[in-house]
Amino acid sequence: MHYIFVFCCLAIVIWLYFYNNPLGHGRWFMVRRLINWLPLGMTYAFLYMGRYNLNVSKNALGTMMSKEDFGLIFAAGTITYAVSFLINGPLVDKIGGRKGIIIAAVGSSIANILLGVLTYLMVTKRVDLNLVAAFSFLYSINMYFQSYGAVSIIKVKAYWFHVRERGVFGAVFGTLISLGVYFAFDWGQMIVEVTKKSAVATGLVSSLIRRVFAVETQTVDPTWAVFFIPAVLLLFWAAMDVWLIRDTPEEAGFAPFDTHDASSGEMDVKFSTMDLLRKVFHSRLMLLVAAVELTSGVLRNGIMQWYLIFAKEVPQPGAEFVVKNWGLLLCVFGIIGGFAGGLISDRFFQSRRGPPAAILSGVMFLLTVLMAVFLFRSPMVVGLAAVLISAAVIGVHSLMSGTAAADFGGRKATATCSGIVDGFVYLGSGIQSFSLGYLTSWSWHWWPIFLMPFALIGGGIALKIWHELPSATRKYIDEVEKRRTA
Repeated sequence: MHYIFVFCCLAIVIWLYFYNNPLGHGRWFMVRRLINWLPLGMTYAFLYMGRYNLNVSKNALGTMMSKEDFGLIFAAGTITYAVSFLINGPLVDKIGGRKGIIIAAVGSSIANILLGVLTYLMVTKRVDLNLVAAFSFLYSINMYFQSYGAVSIIKVKAYWFHVRERGVFGAVFGTLISLGVYFAFDWGQMIVEVTKKSAVATGLVSSLIRRVFAVETQTVDPTWAVFFIPAVLLLFWAAMDVWLIRDTPEEAGFAPFDTHDASSGEMDVKFSTMDLLRKVFHSRLMLLVAAVELTSGVLRNGIMQWYLIFAKEVPQPGAEFVVKNWGLLLCVFGIIGGFAGGLISDRFFQSRRGPPAAILSGVMFLLTVLMAVFLFRSPMVVGLAAVLISAAVIGVHSLMSGTAAADFGGRKATATCSGIVDGFVYLGSGIQSFSLGYLTSWSWHWWPIFLMPFALIGGGIALKIWHELPSATRKYIDEVEKRRTA
């Protein structure tokens, strides 16, 4: 049933993609652009499955991996992810998003295979290693290759989508993230469940998984399957990327397309790595966008990463549906949040990204207060608040990393700008992972209280960029308005 529901959500997203055509593109351009971003996006979604499977394995491993251990491992990976953008952002700006996404898929696949082997060796007690050190090392390798993913998809997007369309593409980007979260948590949990020795196969997929991993002959539950299966799926999508993706409309046989972002008028300019880095670190605006993303990173993984751990430690009577369908709910509400932010930006604020980001940050602050008040009083209120925070944070993330960074960085520097901005998301993730890993060991009361100020700060910073637009976009909007009123 879940599969049908997710398929319907994806079908609605594709319909909205064709429905939203403010520049009046021809039918073949719209179709070819879909052929371009669908495999690109599905690769990115399965990268998420190969990233958050660590969360699923933590609950499956039980006492073998404590909350403090998990917090340290996840933080090591997220900080590696963040720092990697200093290298990978400028690199993808030079080699293109197509090569970047293939590197991401193949590299993460190999890293997941190694994580699966490590899990197998430790669960079956064939080796005696320091769990935190071993997992941190391999998870950091995984996250290094994962960091190619976001910058690659946004790099390709920058050439194919006009600024006035990017709010909705930001929503598509949020949809892909949401699908990835669904794959990671619900498919990942399904893999854990069907590979338990006590489980009974109830369908073709579960029977195949149990046969491949020889569940009946294992002495322990083969938890390592949660790493191997995403690895295989990533290799499949890497092959599809090689076949279908083109970096620019010109490479697909279309005329040159001016997207009216910050690169308009300077497409022939050659940027060195230092020039690309200066685009971010010498720009007050880009640093403000990055600061908003740091706060969103705290909220995003502060909820996504810890809710199921909280629900496992603190029973949630009445909220069983939320716990059981966590990945599906994150997927559906993430899509809603992404489209809410993107449509508000494009339809009501002339493609300015600051206003909806400020509004959504305010919503997150109110919801964290609600969580703090009802944390041990109403499991359903806590669960719904957590889901709605995830929806709002996907909206902010899609607008900032997926859209604003590309708008203000321009096509020439999209990967560097969006990469470093996205890096701040994972710096925020690292901060919360270190902090909450210890704070929640003392008391879960600290969980929503820790998140509150970050939502408030993010909203305050977003207010500072309320009126910002690239100059080329302003000029384009003014010209369209003049033609409309002439």
